[in-house]
Amino acid sequence: MNWGRHLIPNSSPEAKTSMLKYLGMDSIEELFKDIPEGVRMEELDLPSGMSELEVMDRVGEILKRNTSLEDMPIFLGGGAWFHFVPAVVDEVVRRSEFLTAYTPYQPEASQGMLQALFEYQSLICDLTEMEFSNCSLYDFSSALGEAARMAKRVTGRSKFLVPKFLNPQAMEVLSSYAEPAGIEILRIERDPITGQIDLEDLKEKATRDVAGVFIENPAYLGFFEEEAEAIGEIAKGVGALFIVGFDPISLGIVKPPGALGADIAIGEGQPLGNYVNFGGPNLGIFACNGLNLLRQMPGRIIGMTSTKEGERAFCMALQAREQHIRREGATSNICTNEALCALAAAVYLSLLGPEGLRRLCETILVRSRYCAKLLEDIEGVKAPLFEASHFKEFVVNFDRTGMRLEKIHEGLLRKGVHGGRPLREFPELGESALYCVTEMHSKGDVERLAKSLAEVVGGG
Repeated sequence: MNWGRHLIPNSSPEAKTSMLKYLGMDSIEELFKDIPEGVRMEELDLPSGMSELEVMDRVGEILKRNTSLEDMPIFLGGGAWFHFVPAVVDEVVRRSEFLTAYTPYQPEASQGMLQALFEYQSLICDLTEMEFSNCSLYDFSSALGEAARMAKRVTGRSKFLVPKFLNPQAMEVLSSYAEPAGIEILRIERDPITGQIDLEDLKEKATRDVAGVFIENPAYLGFFEEEAEAIGEIAKGVGALFIVGFDPISLGIVKPPGALGADIAIGEGQPLGNYVNFGGPNLGIFACNGLNLLRQMPGRIIGMTSTKEGERAFCMALQAREQHIRREGATSNICTNEALCALAAAVYLSLLGPEGLRRLCETILVRSRYCAKLLEDIEGVKAPLFEASHFKEFVVNFDRTGMRLEKIHEGLLRKGVHGGRPLREFPELGESALYCVTEMHSKGDVERLAKSLAEVVGGG
């Protein structure tokens, strides 16, 4: 078959004709007849015959239309956070021996990757003061769903209590996990002034058929749960598991889940050396206490062992997934781990250490409090909305400005500032948004936000 000397062998008319003949077809249209015409693209909007350099210039021009995190101060939190990633994290993660198109969860995973995940587990246990950590789950939301199902397996009960102000996306994922397992989710009321969990409502709902009680510290809306230990005692008093969600960065200054008496600790590991990438990949942290819970923990655990020659080695010590054991005995059927993100987290935590993490927390506290103070000084603005201690995020309320949140947000964007996350899922909060301040926001960024916001709500 002579198709000529084309650099792209299948681009010549002779090649296409030959392939269609082989397929028993007369035209390209016949080949694609199963594709609805409405979704077909006749041709790409790209000039032909461009050199690589010209293509790079053209792509660069197109990309300039985007506005990135580095192009404007962004105060958007609520699930993904803009933190600094040291260059060495990228350098280690991008090493060719760690990069693979396939999730390295099979027994034949390299010793290097297994050791990296073992180190990650050890660091998470140190950070959370929990006994056991798996080598990561998909994200925080899936970790929450797994925790609910684990609580039901352990206790044999069917109710799961969560705070009223839970991340709406996490709530949707939790519901997806809970409904097929026959788990009923109940929300615990909060104090409207402080945002704290209503202990009386919790006591009323914490009955003997509750499998687990979940809280976040800090909460989704940024404030600390000041009665966390008391909540844990109420949960355990009725035989339920106490599950604590946490921001790993905050553990530089607050008690870790283990010190609060948590049976299970879950968190979003994206702030640990992973970038904000338009929805992922994220990193689900999952840890537990007690040998009775270890066997029920979803995911995989990497253990350290020795070869028959006495050399140190690493292996998968527990992988209770349906691929590896009987389906009915699996703890989870979808416990995808995030090996590369876990590796980044391990490198990041190793770099910071306890002292570095504490200093990072102090920086975030100072800057977020400074931001809240400046916003509070603007007429008609309430910041923070809840009277409690906050970390990194806080609710800003605009009810007294008489303006709709969307109009305020649009006004900020016109001034080159990205505001907080609208909290429309909680209508009782009125015209409120969740603002976030990290170490990436300079004093100038914060003052620019305050100045811009004052102008927007003041009609400037």
